[in-house]
Amino acid sequence: MRKILIAAAAIGTILTAPFAAAETKAAPQVSETSAAPIAAPYPDSSLASVQVKEAFATAKKTGRKVLLDFGANWCPDCRMLAGVFALPDAQGWLESQFVIVPVNVDRFTHNMDIALKYGVKVKAIPTVIVLTPAGKPLNGDASLALGNARTMSPQATLDLISSWNQRG
Repeated sequence: MRKILIAAAAIGTILTAPFAAAETKAAPQVSETSAAPIAAPYPDSSLASVQVKEAFATAKKTGRKVLLDFGANWCPDCRMLAGVFALPDAQGWLESQFVIVPVNVDRFTHNMDIALKYGVKVKAIPTVIVLTPAGKPLNGDASLALGNARTMSPQATLDLISSWNQRG
């Protein structure tokens, strides 16, 4: 009987392993004190709905959270935030914790409905929403906090995102 219970436990672990939550890790210490802005980090606005849907499917399979980054290529703070995300240490950590979707809102004329679906109104950019794989917002109360990304250090940016990550 004991062998049957052990075998059943092992099968249960194997079957649930792909759906286990990713280990929530604190943001790494980055040596860079600044980041270069990325020229055009946001894809065509028509891609957002499909990318968000795919991100949630991936998040459910991997246990990572979804990070929606609402912005535009004309926005200096948005381009700077993308530069922080591209730093090697930051990029590795972000990819281990989140499925990231840059959502192009253009001049606040596209994809505004995506944020509203999660209870957030995009009033300024960048607006960042961290969500569980089930779609629960973890930082709706602070989604505008990265709006001054040009004045934040890369470490401060990652620490803030990490604090949101710890909520779920």
